[in-house]
Amino acid sequence: MEVGSLDRQRPWTHRLRPLLAGLALLLLLVWRLGPAERPGPEDPSRWLAGGMGPVPVQLRGQLLEDPRPSPAAAPGCRVLLETSGGRSELVFARCPPLHQGWVVRVSGALRRPPAAPHPLLAGGAERLARQATWSRLTVERLEVLERPATPIVALRRRIAERLIAAAGPERGGLLAALVLGSAVVPLPWELREDFRASGLSHALAASGFHLTVLLGAVLVLGRPLGRPLRLALAAGAILLFLLLAGPQASVVRAVVMGSVALLALEAGRRTRPLGLLILTVVLMLLLQPAWFHDLGFQLSVAATAGLVVTATPLEQAIAARLPAGRGGQGGCWRRHLAPALAVPVAATLWTLPLQLLHFGAVPLFAVPANLAAAPLLTPLTLAAMALALVALVLPAVVPALLLPVDPLARLLLAIAHGFAALPMAQWRTGRPLPLLVALFALGLLPLLLPGAARRWRRLGALLLILVAALHLGLLGADQLLLVHQGSAGGSRDLLIARHRGRAALISTRADPFSCQQVRQLATGLGVDRFDWQLLLDPVAPADPACWQRQGGLVVAYGEERPPLAAGQGLASPGLAVEALSMDSHALLLRLGRRAWLLLPDRQALQAWRDHPRPRPDGVWLGFRPGARERRRWQASAELPARVWLSGAPPGGERLPSSWSTSGASGSLLAYGG
Repeated sequence: MEVGSLDRQRPWTHRLRPLLAGLALLLLLVWRLGPAERPGPEDPSRWLAGGMGPVPVQLRGQLLEDPRPSPAAAPGCRVLLETSGGRSELVFARCPPLHQGWVVRVSGALRRPPAAPHPLLAGGAERLARQATWSRLTVERLEVLERPATPIVALRRRIAERLIAAAGPERGGLLAALVLGSAVVPLPWELREDFRASGLSHALAASGFHLTVLLGAVLVLGRPLGRPLRLALAAGAILLFLLLAGPQASVVRAVVMGSVALLALEAGRRTRPLGLLILTVVLMLLLQPAWFHDLGFQLSVAATAGLVVTATPLEQAIAARLPAGRGGQGGCWRRHLAPALAVPVAATLWTLPLQLLHFGAVPLFAVPANLAAAPLLTPLTLAAMALALVALVLPAVVPALLLPVDPLARLLLAIAHGFAALPMAQWRTGRPLPLLVALFALGLLPLLLPGAARRWRRLGALLLILVAALHLGLLGADQLLLVHQGSAGGSRDLLIARHRGRAALISTRADPFSCQQVRQLATGLGVDRFDWQLLLDPVAPADPACWQRQGGLVVAYGEERPPLAAGQGLASPGLAVEALSMDSHALLLRLGRRAWLLLPDRQALQAWRDHPRPRPDGVWLGFRPGARERRRWQASAELPARVWLSGAPPGGERLPSSWSTSGASGSLLAYGG
């Protein structure tokens, strides 16, 4: 993309580079030197005394939010409780009628939230640590002590409830999110996923776009008034936006930048958007370093940087390359199409490294989806804001006013669902190593900065090719991944075998939670579909469609029969599994040129001993062998020395160096089969 000559762009580029370098340095310093939060001496986790629990306790505190339903695969409700010494997450079997700000006394079993068994999976410990919370209480008894008034929270809740009641969970939730942001609106999980898969999730998040729409409408209405009244109206709109959306990191950034830009505009002065962005980010991180790790904040800053730095030059480049209309009369459609393309492309490119780092998947149709949705967002956002006001004052009128708005909401939902349903809607690239993501961002930068010299763009392109080759090499390598998760309800094991980009799955459980974990792992590993899936759970899958959506053949228990009879197996190029006996789950997994013996339980071990086969290259034990079994194992000449063990190491004895354990919840990975 060439925009103007290098001579004209060079001074501006020279001013830009120090600003970007200074921002990167400040962010690095805040991240490395920012105070790491730790539980205080009076934090509820002190009752655990360094252990995992459970410990029966009683806590008293104030609710920090309304109870939120847990993900579909984990029924129940959860809510944060602020005590005098720290925070704890309350877990309920069913959602109780509680509200943010209420003071409660609860008793139950206190535990330390489990860490994620694998970096690609969402863990309770990591999620809660970002909210300065280090314990979780399963509530057995609840007592409401106080119900203090929370007018702002009640206002948000009333808007969301009335819009959802009038238009339904999807359309009403969409309209409420356009006003309040998805962080405070109970949206259906499928709706969130489809908006993310289509690249439209920014429409549901309170951001600078929504503030810009609100300010634009207020300034137009206040144009006949004098400057003091116009500024007072704008300030009121900004304050209202902040109160309704809440002090989220992305909202605070939008409010600060919007306020400064508005004052500069009214004063007749020009602002430097990039300098304003950097100053805003630095001040926010100095006041609250934890915001650095907030994903919404990261995406908001990156997208805004893309709009500030790249969108205008990209718009000019697109307009210059669009064909002219008949007789050269193409100015009108160029004027509208060029910015419509430049904005989503710039935002997508600048947020691409973060998409890869956090999700391992890229919305492939984000640009056309945004192009289709762009004409709807501004009128729909203004209409939603007007409906929110009417819902507070005259809720009975809302259904009638929804009639002209409903088609726009339906159309936006159809765009999101339609693009999310397309093949390859999410390009599962797999989550690259953080170092590769950093190199990718470094290589992408010269291609995004206007006026960058050709040699820097060539070096950037070469670096991108190198990063892609390294990442594809890692994805294509033969590997076996074990993910073990222990819990009070029993343990679960997932084995994912990969050969030259293909993948197969063996799971000891077939419940919805295991399926959800497999989906997360597949996305992070860059697996678009499994060749086959073998489910060893004697209980048939409660949601067979969940497993079938992950592709390939799904083999599970049926009519009290095991998935595979002795000698039966599943096979695809480079990946095969064979059942070794009729009365156990003993399996032989072939991965490329290697063979692994899979023994989920003691019955499988006995079956292997009764029907010996050629010595495999490795073995997995899904149970903890006793001391006598381990000695017999080590003395056997038929069994391999390389052993994987699910669970924590057996106490009292040291394991041989060739044995590896996953821990209570953890993972093991072997390359080359």
